[in-house]
Amino acid sequence: MPIELTLAVEAFPIAGRFVISRGAKTQAVVVTATLRDGDAQGRGECVPYARYGESVESVTAAIEGVRSALESGADRVALQRLLPAGAARNAVDCAMWDLEAKKSGRRAWLAAGFSRLTPLVTAYTLSVGTPDEMRAAAIRAADRPLLKVKLAGEGDDARLAAVRAGAPHATLIVDANEAWREETLAAQLDACARYGVALVEQPLPAGQDEMLARVARPIPICADESAHDTASLAALRGRYDAVNIKLDKTGGLTEALAMAQAAREMGFAIMAGCMVGTSLAMAPATLIGQMAAFVDLDGPLLLAKDREPGLVYEGSTMEPPPAALWG
Repeated sequence: MPIELTLAVEAFPIAGRFVISRGAKTQAVVVTATLRDGDAQGRGECVPYARYGESVESVTAAIEGVRSALESGADRVALQRLLPAGAARNAVDCAMWDLEAKKSGRRAWLAAGFSRLTPLVTAYTLSVGTPDEMRAAAIRAADRPLLKVKLAGEGDDARLAAVRAGAPHATLIVDANEAWREETLAAQLDACARYGVALVEQPLPAGQDEMLARVARPIPICADESAHDTASLAALRGRYDAVNIKLDKTGGLTEALAMAQAAREMGFAIMAGCMVGTSLAMAPATLIGQMAAFVDLDGPLLLAKDREPGLVYEGSTMEPPPAALWG
């Protein structure tokens, strides 16, 4: 019996707004791929990201372009050749992992080489806003152990001061989303050090981050927009201390696992990250979380409504995915 592929575009409202240096959004629009083989089906979710030239239309068109190969039984190895790294391949790759697990009755993490999955503590994201807005948000989240603070460049010192005042005991990660500039980098890193920041994500624009190899880094710096897949790692040496591995960038769990192994061998710390999506997108990323120094898989916590069944979060602690969700 041939495999059947179906695609769905779904929208999940965000609780409030999600704001970063590049703009704001009020819903997470995702593309879900389902592969059915007889009575078994596997699902994968991706979030098309305009920063990387993706849209719902381009992602669905890319998957439709390989429909024949997928329905003829192409496997995950073949998929790496059929589609480039990115959101389209991610949805299909994760659906393949899920389908394999459902057909075999063997959890995906066992197939990936893990003996078990442990609960993870995820960061919780605070959107960019005025200092007063961010202080209020920090107060509401002050009981969470790890906060990810979105920054935007000018005025970030005041934003950090406000967040630290609102959540004096939380560990802070900051994410500039490429908004900082070379002439202010040293001062911004010094401000982060003053407020006890543990990690800085992507301070400079990708492709314009050579300066990071020439300046003192008082705080570990993590590549996000500069880090996509295994092939991107070599250029990051000397500039970054960590890499943010997101399945929508790597093109799925298969490449993410390879990238994590290569990153560790090259001396990078790992951050397991996500776009704003549902529990279906977070579930396979929990495998990368097992290898990560920092976990940022809070997508469902930012939504007004998640999928059912979804991941179980107790505060910021997330449990491994149930089989009914994925894998």
